[in-house]
Amino acid sequence: MEATAKVMHVRISPRKVKIVLDLIRNKPAGEAMAILRHTPKAASEHLIKLLTSAVANAENNFSMDHEKLYVSSCMVTPGPTLKRMMPRAQGRGDRILKRTSHITLTVSEKE
Repeated sequence: MEATAKVMHVRISPRKVKIVLDLIRNKPAGEAMAILRHTPKAASEHLIKLLTSAVANAENNFSMDHEKLYVSSCMVTPGPTLKRMMPRAQGRGDRILKRTSHITLTVSEKE
């Protein structure tokens, strides 16, 4: 049995989120939370909320024991990209791509 939590349209690049997700994959939920709290990355803030939500879903919707939960899978996919223009020399404009992410985190119970 698995419990999932998703967050969509997070204004952070998927590449930056993936670095932090690799730290917590297949870790117990308590240890993953400790890792996230002490990781100085912008993605950690969003992932703390997401992990808290996934654990709450597991406890309330599926009656799982929070002591036995671990991060069974976590992934990030690119969301819509915001296109912006930055003025440059001689009347030109450069395109700035502001990337967004869709993050999915799944917790399961250890056997």
